[in-house]
Amino acid sequence: MTAATRFKRVLLKVSGEALMGRQGFGIDVAVADRIAADIAEARALGTEVSVVIGGGNIFRGVGVASKGGDRVTGDHMGMLATVINALALRTSLTKLGIEAIVLSAIAMPQICESFSQRVALAHAEAGRVVIFAGGTGNPFFTTDTAAALRAAEMGASALFKGTQVDGIYSEDPKLNPHAERFEQLTHDEVLQRGLAVMDVAAVALARENHIPIVVFSIHEGGGFAKILAGGGRSTFVSD
Repeated sequence: MTAATRFKRVLLKVSGEALMGRQGFGIDVAVADRIAADIAEARALGTEVSVVIGGGNIFRGVGVASKGGDRVTGDHMGMLATVINALALRTSLTKLGIEAIVLSAIAMPQICESFSQRVALAHAEAGRVVIFAGGTGNPFFTTDTAAALRAAEMGASALFKGTQVDGIYSEDPKLNPHAERFEQLTHDEVLQRGLAVMDVAAVALARENHIPIVVFSIHEGGGFAKILAGGGRSTFVSD
């Protein structure tokens, strides 16, 4: 069985920060276009792809709470940022001739469709890239947790987490060049060691639903498809 058939349907988690490129804020269209091209390559292998996107390049809700503001309001603002990013990624996919749909956990019918599992599965089965925006629709939950939740709801074969580095390390390799890099881990090992690749709720949810997590560098063009094809560099987290 090839990697592409083993991962028949995957969910890709893209951080908002990844869309900034070398900018300090906002969306670098060239980066959005490259991520869209990576998704196109994955689809060419026969893999169905859906996406959860963060909003940290525009706004982070925890920043409001850290300065004495209301966390719920801050998180709602962050959810709106994810919708902006989702629309940008859809635009980049459309330029490549790929049908994509944005489904928001917060109703905003003038801008995009509202999320339901039934609607999401119907779009995926019709061959569209489904981009999930608005996180879980609830405050106090990260977009990592939203990614694990949507992966479970979509029956994904794996959750791909695009990060700043090429896998999971014992420490931040940018701060400690001698940090240990892991090729394989279990969900329990990630939790027990406190490895900060995703939040605890996201890893626990993936573990409970037996969803592998594949951590790779979102900055390596073509890296997503390479891993699907059985190559590339990543850390594989499974039961």
